[in-house]
Amino acid sequence: MSKNLHQKLQGIQSSLKAPKGQTNKFGGYKYRSCEDILTALKPLLAEWECSLIIHDEIVEVGGRVYVKATCELLDSNDSNAVVSATGFAREAEVKKGMDDAQITGSASSYARKYALNGLLCIDDTKDPDATNDHGKSQPKAVAKSKTPTKAVQKT
Repeated sequence: MSKNLHQKLQGIQSSLKAPKGQTNKFGGYKYRSCEDILTALKPLLAEWECSLIIHDEIVEVGGRVYVKATCELLDSNDSNAVVSATGFAREAEVKKGMDDAQITGSASSYARKYALNGLLCIDDTKDPDATNDHGKSQPKAVAKSKTPTKAVQKT
C-alpha cells in the first residue's frame, strides 16, 4: 500500500537523527546548524520519495526586518501533496564584524533552522540557542537549586 505524504513525514520525523555536531567557540556549547539538519535529512528524503524546497522572504514587521523561511516537503509521487512550516528570524540592525549580506545570511540560517525544526519535530528545548545566557551567570541560589519537583498524577 502506498503511503500518503503525512505518513511519509511521520516516517522521516521518527527516523531523523541530527546530532549537535558544531561547537560554539565562545560559549563552548554544542549546537546543530541548518546544514547539519539537511545533511541528515537528504538520505531520508530519498528513502521516503520526497523532496524539500526552502525559500526565504524578507518581511518588515513593526519597522524591523525579518527573514521568513518556508520549508516545503513534497511527495515525489503526488504533485499536489505539500506540507510546509515557516520560521522567522529578525535581522540585527548592526552586528560587529559583519556586513549587511552576512547579517541577512545569518538571519536566513536561523529562520531556516527554525522552520526545519517545526516541520521535522526537532526539539531544541535543551539547545543553548534558547538557554545560553552568554556569560551572564545566574544567582548562585538559583543555579545550585536542587529542589525536587513532584509529578502530579490525575486520578
